[in-house]
Order: sequence, then C-alpha cells, then structure tokens
Amino acid sequence: MFKKILIANRGEIACRVIKTARKMGIKTVAVYSEADKDALFVEMADEAVCIGPAASKESYLVADKIIAACKQTGAEAVHPGYGFLSENAEFSRRLEEEGIKFIGPKHYSIAKMGDKIESKKLAIEAKVNTIPGYNDAIDGPDAAVEIAKKIGYPVMIKASAGGGGKGLRVAYNDAEAHEGFSSCVNEARNSFGDDRVFIEKYVLEPRHIEIQVLGDSHGNYVYLNERDCSIQRRHQKVIEEAPSPFVDPEMRKAMGEQAVALARAVNYESAGTVEFVVSGATKEFYFLEMNTRLQVEHPVTELITGLDLVEQMIRVAYGEKLPLTQADVQINGWAMECRINAEDPFRGFLPSTGRLVKFQPPAEVDGQVRVDTGVYDGGEISMYYDSMIAKLIVHGASREQAIARMRDALNGFVIRGISSNIPFQAALMQHARFQSGIFDTGFIAKEYPKGFDASMVPHDDPALLIGVAAFVHRRYIDRAAQVSGQLPGHERKVGDEWVVIRNGERHPVVAKPIEGGYLVTYNGEKYELLSDWRQGQSLFNGTCNGEEFTLQVERHRMTYQLFHWGTRADMMVMSARAAELLALMPEKAAPDLSKFLLSPMPGLLREVSVAVGQEVKAGEKLAVIEAMKMENILKAEQDCKVKKISVTAGSSLSVDEIIIEFE
Repeated sequence: MFKKILIANRGEIACRVIKTARKMGIKTVAVYSEADKDALFVEMADEAVCIGPAASKESYLVADKIIAACKQTGAEAVHPGYGFLSENAEFSRRLEEEGIKFIGPKHYSIAKMGDKIESKKLAIEAKVNTIPGYNDAIDGPDAAVEIAKKIGYPVMIKASAGGGGKGLRVAYNDAEAHEGFSSCVNEARNSFGDDRVFIEKYVLEPRHIEIQVLGDSHGNYVYLNERDCSIQRRHQKVIEEAPSPFVDPEMRKAMGEQAVALARAVNYESAGTVEFVVSGATKEFYFLEMNTRLQVEHPVTELITGLDLVEQMIRVAYGEKLPLTQADVQINGWAMECRINAEDPFRGFLPSTGRLVKFQPPAEVDGQVRVDTGVYDGGEISMYYDSMIAKLIVHGASREQAIARMRDALNGFVIRGISSNIPFQAALMQHARFQSGIFDTGFIAKEYPKGFDASMVPHDDPALLIGVAAFVHRRYIDRAAQVSGQLPGHERKVGDEWVVIRNGERHPVVAKPIEGGYLVTYNGEKYELLSDWRQGQSLFNGTCNGEEFTLQVERHRMTYQLFHWGTRADMMVMSARAAELLALMPEKAAPDLSKFLLSPMPGLLREVSVAVGQEVKAGEKLAVIEAMKMENILKAEQDCKVKKISVTAGSSLSVDEIIIEFE
C-alpha cells in the first residue's frame, strides 16, 4: 500500500481524504494557497506545502506546482478530490509520466468521459439515449442564439468542463441565450481553465438521478445504487438522498447496468458517477454526463452500502481488486445530505464571507449523524472559493426517520459570524412536497419563485417559542438579581408576570420557577419547561411538558433571537409597564437608498457596464460581481441616469459598498 499520498484539493474534501488515509495508515501531504494557510486541512495533514496565491488559477489549478510538491515530499500518489484538477486528463497524464499514481481514472477515461461534449458523443455511438442538442464547440453568443432557436427553447447552456453548477444557465428566449452564453464562458474559463460550452434541450420537470460506479484494473465493475439529487437551486445541489424515492428495483437495475456499460466502454478504473435526467411522468431516463471523480454527495452512498469510497479509490489506484461483486451490494436504510453553505437565504442566497465567530456542528453519532467539514470555530470563510463549508449527513431505517433526524440535526447546528443556508434547509425538510418524495429539479424555483423569507416558515408551535423566550429572560433576570452587594432589605424582587413582544404583538405570560426550569402559563395553557440552559449558551436543550426539543438562542441587547425548524423569531421580554412605554416610542425611518447601487455581497467587481451620464432602463445590466467562483449580474431596478461611479473594475467590494450613484 502507498506510504504517503498528496491531496490536490482544499477544505472539506481534503479533510475527508485525510481521515481515510489515517485509518489506512497512510501519511498525507496537503497543498495550500496563501489564503488557506490557517485552514483545518493544513493542520490535519502530516505535511503541508504552500503552492501560491489565493486565486485558484495561481495555486490549486497549477499542475506543475502540485507535481513539484509531490517530488519535494516523496508523495507516491495524488488524490484530486472534486473540482480543480480532478477531471483534468492532462494532469492525470502528467502524473503518470512522472511515476506518480493518480487516485482516480486513467487519463484516457477522463478525456473520453470527463469532457461533457466527448462523453455525449461516446454515448450516442454506444446507442444510449441522449437529450437533443448541439455537441460541438460554439463560436460566440450570436451563434449560441441561432443554435438555441433550432433546438427550441428552453435550452441548457453548459460548460464542457463544468461541474458543481458552475458555467451553467437555462435560457427561455434569445436574450437569455445571448447573456447566458457569455456568463457560462466566463465562469468556465475562471473555474476550469476551459471556456468551451455546449447547448441542449432542457427537459421540463426532470429528476436528477445518478448512479455510483466502481471499477478496478482487473475488469471488475459494480454499481452502488442511485442518489437522488433533484433538490437544486440555480443548478447546484442542495439536498441529496439515497436511495431515490422515485426509483423502483427494475429501474435501478436498468440504470445501473447502463452506467456500468459506459464505464466498461472506457476501461474505467476508480469511483465515478453516471448522471441521468429522468422523466417524472414516464420514468424514461437519458444519459446526462459522467463525473470522473468522487462526488460531493458520496457520503449518502457510503451510509447505505457500508463502503468507504475514498478507501476503495486508493486501493484501486494501488492495483487491488474490488472487494465485492454486484450481488454483494445492499441498500441499508435511507441516507440524506444537506449542503451547508456560507450564503444568506434571506438576501437572495448571496455569498457570506468573514470570520466564523461560532461553529458548533451537531454531535456525530455513528450510523445516524455525520458531519464532513473543513472549517472550525474562529476560522475564516474566504471569498475566493466555493461557498460550501460543511455537509450534514444523516441515516435512518426509513426516509421518514432520516428526515426527522435531519430536522433535529439542523436545529442543533450553530453557525455565527456569517450567514448560512440552514434556515432554508430546515424549511425544505418540513415542506409537504419534499416529504412526499414527489418533486423535480424545479422544486425550489416553483415553491419559492420570489425567493425565501421568514414568512415562508411559520412555526407550527409559536407557544413553544414564546415560552422559551420567557424562560431565557427569566433565567437571565434571576441571575442578575443574585448580584452581590445588595443592601439588606432592598434586594431585587423578581416578579412572575411578563410580556413577550414578537412582530409588534404583545403576549402576556406568567413564568414561575420550578425545579429544573420554569412553569410558563400562556393563553390559559401551562408549559413545563425544563432545561439546564445558561446565559451565553447557543443551544437550548430541554423538554416541554415532557417532550424533548432543541433550539438555538442568541441575546442581542434587549432582543432574543430564537432559531427552530427554519424559523427565526426575534422577541423582547419585559414588564407590562415597559411594554406600554415601548409602544409610545417613535420608529426610526430607514434611509432612502434608491439612488445608489450597493454591493449585495463581498466580492470582486469584474465589470462596470455603464458610464457616467448614461441613461439606463429598468432591467439593464449595471455591474458584475464575482464571489465564491460565481458571477452575479446586478441590474437596474428602475429607469435612471448614472451620476457617479464610485469604484473601478477589479476592486474588492464589501457588503453595502457604493458602486454607482444615480441622479
């Protein structure tokens, strides 16, 4: 077995590979950019080599630097993770020439199947059903529009070397095809160093179902069942599960055998994933692409099969045979994964960067709850890389149990300092359509057409939130009342009657101390709340009338923020007299910012599309910001005239920084 391997990646996946390598007794080498010098994966590795500046094209995408690091450290093999150079055939070939094993498929397999255009041609030659489209490179946006019109809208414009939702757009008309082509080309060039794109028919109401395959150098192949990745936003996966609630045994067998046939056709060695788009109406499936690497969502397959896919990749690269046959592959229970991203769901999912003031994932329980992450308490979330900071994976005996465990785990996942998509994930978990298993890739766009806000996750037990608010405030006051130095006979007396204020509404409550907590009376109902929660703790673990629950609590001046099942409740608790006086206070009017274009996120200003004095119509492009490898186009919300441009292209922007001022 290898004695030392190098991981040509960063973040969560680098940590994931290091864990398996440790289990196997293999030493690890991390390569890192200057921005990642304090990252968790650098600390976890046995050795670490800096390979350049923060920008991926100057560090993680430079094959020469990675090969030099291998020679410097004596690494015998390279695990590429996902993204970066993981599907770069030239990188695989270069390693082979240097006598370094690539822990992945051979370069010729990557060249045939990793390239989206070539893989589609190969599928056609193999008489595999494929979606109608144009498979050759496209000259420019005008040509893209003509091709799109011939295929018929809607069309999907996709980077040939793409993956992870980067370099992908859906166009419903000529204007969207023209603009989408340009954005795809730019994103593909910046993320993959390959700006070729192709266009194909967009299948309406599709499900995204993929088959995990494993092959070795001895001609053995197996498929490890399917993963359903249909819950997506902007073509990026949000929730993945295995098995799929849509797939029956006959369909699984047909898809699996087709996936293995494709892998066998290119002598595939390693773990790979064959993606299919599946009709929700007819169950017909079409080959979409093959990802010649480990997938982000591989843990759900590991939990239902009991296999460590990273270990299998390493063993296959070393030349070992697969340890199982197709008859040995089982489906044990149900697994789900939520991608925890550094983005603000209440601000259009804009990227969120900065320091993780608090990062407290739920406790891992073998066979039930797993957390894969590359960040830590106090760490920094950079603007240079992908927004995913963790993967929360659960396993249950049934889909219903997996959902219940995921809801509980999300309640217990504490992130402060940056925004995360946890409230959105929690909302999805309790959505009736998701729970039914009847959905497609358009689920999020259909259910949240105007975005996501707090009103979309009304709490099904608001009395619980009111009771907990009364509990935490009363415990805070009781603690404050114990301050030393009070004059005898003049000690502070704490009353039992309080008013909880939420969204301007007043809720009178009575909170009386009892053993282990408080008895809260609200609207004539009694709630016995027991907990050992103390001031400063983010997690509130307790029982309400004997039923266990977990929620999160933060105190900001006079306001308590409670987080539970995707709901954020801002509450104030005070005496009845204080509540009466508060109602008399005038509200401060928000400033008028309609004459400014503000940066909605931290990022790099790629383009300013207007000039001083220019008259702009509503909907016209004003600027382009790049953050976390994604381009974000800012458009005019109304007709206006440009008075001043405050920053230039290439500037680093902070949140709410002024870009353009209008007359």
